[in-house]
Amino acid sequence: MPHAVSLPATGLQALILCGPGSSFPTFTSNPDENPKALLPIANRPMVWYPIDFCYRTGITNITLICPPSAADAITTALNTNPFLTGLPHPRPDLVAPHGLDQNTGTAEILRLPEIRELVTSDFIVLPCDLVCELGGDKLLQAWIVKAASLPDLLGDGEPPYGNGGLGVWYETKTETPIKGEETDFIITAPMSKPAVPTSKDSLLSHLSYLTYSMPKDSLNDLVDQKSSFPIRHGLLRSHPKLRMLTTHRDAHIYILPKWILDFVQENERLETIGEDVIGWWAKANWETGLFEKLGMKKVIEGRKEESEAEKSTRGGITQPNDSPLQSPFTTREPYETSPPGGFQKRRDDRLLIKPKETTVPPILAYIHPNRTDAPLLRRVDTAQLLLSISLQLAKLPSVEESGIETASPFAHSKKVAYPEGVKPRTTITRQDCLIADNVMVEEKTSIKESVIGANCQIKEGAKLFQCLLMDGVVVGKGCKLTRCILGKRSEVGEGSTLTDCEVQENLLVEPRTEDKDSKLMSSSGLEASEQEMQDALEDFDEGDGDNTMIG
Repeated sequence: MPHAVSLPATGLQALILCGPGSSFPTFTSNPDENPKALLPIANRPMVWYPIDFCYRTGITNITLICPPSAADAITTALNTNPFLTGLPHPRPDLVAPHGLDQNTGTAEILRLPEIRELVTSDFIVLPCDLVCELGGDKLLQAWIVKAASLPDLLGDGEPPYGNGGLGVWYETKTETPIKGEETDFIITAPMSKPAVPTSKDSLLSHLSYLTYSMPKDSLNDLVDQKSSFPIRHGLLRSHPKLRMLTTHRDAHIYILPKWILDFVQENERLETIGEDVIGWWAKANWETGLFEKLGMKKVIEGRKEESEAEKSTRGGITQPNDSPLQSPFTTREPYETSPPGGFQKRRDDRLLIKPKETTVPPILAYIHPNRTDAPLLRRVDTAQLLLSISLQLAKLPSVEESGIETASPFAHSKKVAYPEGVKPRTTITRQDCLIADNVMVEEKTSIKESVIGANCQIKEGAKLFQCLLMDGVVVGKGCKLTRCILGKRSEVGEGSTLTDCEVQENLLVEPRTEDKDSKLMSSSGLEASEQEMQDALEDFDEGDGDNTMIG
């Protein structure tokens, strides 16, 4: 299994938020024992993908954040799952803050004392359901060039003066769109073209200023309420050229400055990072007075005054007004000048100029290109996406086929990990299948465009097409499965025909069952699923772990 060598340390921390998985009711009806972060995507635990993204970015200070109730299950996986135990060192830490439950908003997580104490630098926030083939190092480079403040990056350990942020969006209308996938509504303003041509691998041409952001559902509610979409004059005055996107989705990749923790702490009404923190920050860049009303100016000036006090005790000097870091949204007041004969540092002090006037740091949007050759970037937060992305990853050439130098970071070592378990007279289309270790495949079977987890058994004459089987699944003799997802240790009885079905873990489907477009769950799982929608994942009914029969 290939792993990208970690790049030089970036100085940033990574927080990976491991949520409850409310959109996977069939497979996370008991989120304490089966948390969403451990659901398999192409035979790897879901959380492996954002962790691997961090290592490929050069971030080794990685923290997984989960509710206390799910800590045992994730800790066990980190210590026993071969994909997670095979991660480079240093290994990710796991934090389960007291007070964090299945309903805590992403911005509310940043208010928890354990998290505020944990974060000591600028940081990146990722969801546990992210599959991102894009090199994160390129995102960091784009952020540094267009949003980071050089005084912050080159200063001598002083608090931030105005680092900006960056979010990532991607197109959902691809060659294989997922029906009903959530989208967001964003408005962006173009950035000035660089004077020097950028390299082919640079992401700068895909960057823009974010001016408006909200989920598409919230936009529809606003339009219904107002019978139109109101656009503020302040936005048009600030940005005569705007681009509105309605089919893109927030990837929930955020590069954030450390001062955002204080901003969230000052505004208790902020519940989510994407809709509330990023959305209000984008508006603050053009809506008059919002910078002050939100307390952003107070937060940044508070850190600035603290740093100036520290600086005065060291006998620091100020610099002339020659900074290249003017904000695109506001103007800065002139800087103080250095005294004659001021001490010249070895590096150019003009890069360390701090502004007298506090301005709104920029928040940028990276819009991932929708090209067939573009790196894969998707969130996997529904069963349909779980199946679709797993099947897409199964088509990647293995390391054995393409070589470790050219293989995708998501390529497996082999397409069939245990060839000895495959009997003669079977059909397996290896170019689009993944067969994990210790899988037993009997004669006269047909497996096409499918992902089979470890320790599964496929009995004689079974036919699988575009299916995802989690670990330990048994498929009975003569079964026909099409576009199905089978939970771990489930069993499909002999002669069954299932199409577009989801089967809960540990469930026994009676022989000769015929079903279509169904979620096959035990009675306790069904009760939990209904309660999940009504009570937001509170007080799930726990199963006893034994196989439950369903017809």
